[in-house]
Amino acid sequence: MDGELPHPTPLTPHSSPLRLAIDVTAGVNQGAGVGRATREVVSALAGLSSPLALTLFYAAERTVVAEEGLAWLRGLAARHPVVRTRRLPLSPRWTTFLWLRHRLPLPVEALTGPADVLLAPDFVAPPAIRARTIVTIHDLSYLTVPQYADPGLRRYLTAAVPRSLRRAAQVIAVSEATRREAITHLGLPPERVTTVYNGVDARFRPLDAAARAAARARLGLPERYLLTLGTLEPRKNHVGLLRAFARLTSLEPDLTLVIGGRRGWLDGPIFDDVRRLGLGDRVRFLGGVHDDDLPDLYAAATAFAYPSWYEGFGLPPLEALACGVPVVTSATSSLPEVCGDAALLVDPADDAALAAALTRVLRDEPLRADLARRGPMRAAGFTWAATAGGVLTIINRVGHRSSR
Repeated sequence: MDGELPHPTPLTPHSSPLRLAIDVTAGVNQGAGVGRATREVVSALAGLSSPLALTLFYAAERTVVAEEGLAWLRGLAARHPVVRTRRLPLSPRWTTFLWLRHRLPLPVEALTGPADVLLAPDFVAPPAIRARTIVTIHDLSYLTVPQYADPGLRRYLTAAVPRSLRRAAQVIAVSEATRREAITHLGLPPERVTTVYNGVDARFRPLDAAARAAARARLGLPERYLLTLGTLEPRKNHVGLLRAFARLTSLEPDLTLVIGGRRGWLDGPIFDDVRRLGLGDRVRFLGGVHDDDLPDLYAAATAFAYPSWYEGFGLPPLEALACGVPVVTSATSSLPEVCGDAALLVDPADDAALAAALTRVLRDEPLRADLARRGPMRAAGFTWAATAGGVLTIINRVGHRSSR
């Protein structure tokens, strides 16, 4: 694919370690989504044998999730001598307000020390003097499906993202679909936008029948459940999934719909539909799922459903594939690119088609076996080591340009 860097390329020898500053605020404060992708990429970068000196800077909230994120950061610094950490003196809210919304002219180097390259893994980058900037964009949903975005966040991203990307030496897109949108909607030169896919950790793997039963017992889950994961927000299309599931209840009387994910915005219709459709005893909301529980939660599921309206990458369906679980997802945005022929793809607007696809994966044993075989094979092509290698190639390219 044009612009894609799926594998690391050899580094040019450098007389001294390249000084890389990374904003890990999302990795500290966000349990899922961009936060988890940030932790995975940064951990993989720190573990590479490369001439890098990493300064990880962050603003932290006072939450349980942030405490877990700080524990990850402390552990990373303890394991890798090339890593040092810097806590910003303000909260994430004030950092965003002063640094990114109002563009306080305080360069990142004043807090991190000298840096050759600044990596911003969460859409926007703080100001820098000497450091050349690399920005990662995970999706452009605020532009392509604005009706599903939180209004305040949409206004902020509409102003901040284009400004940040214009300053960036390079932009990383997590899928080719996102890369095309960045070029089309933001007018970025194609040569400045590179696709580097997200990965799947090796802990996401199939389990045998005994291990699945043990996982369900540990998590307190029923023997047969249909799983979906994602923040409770309109873009994830929980309402469409509930309506499709309601079509299955008489055919699958022992099947429970398990919904994992924290409450987000405009999520009232989800709970309204549970009541309206009479699904109160057939749907279980887990809230936020601890990272350590995710592999068992996926692997013990009967099937995984992800009828999202739009995704910049779609990590949950890929992780479900890695666990050998049959996946039904949307034939939109990046999801066909990521899942390939290892999942059933449907129109997220067609509740009947979604219900029919779910019925197939629940009842067609040859199909289930085929998908269980295809899923891990497909997921094996996406690793965080490859992600880190692709990012490192861009860091090296940008950093050596700055040293000329």
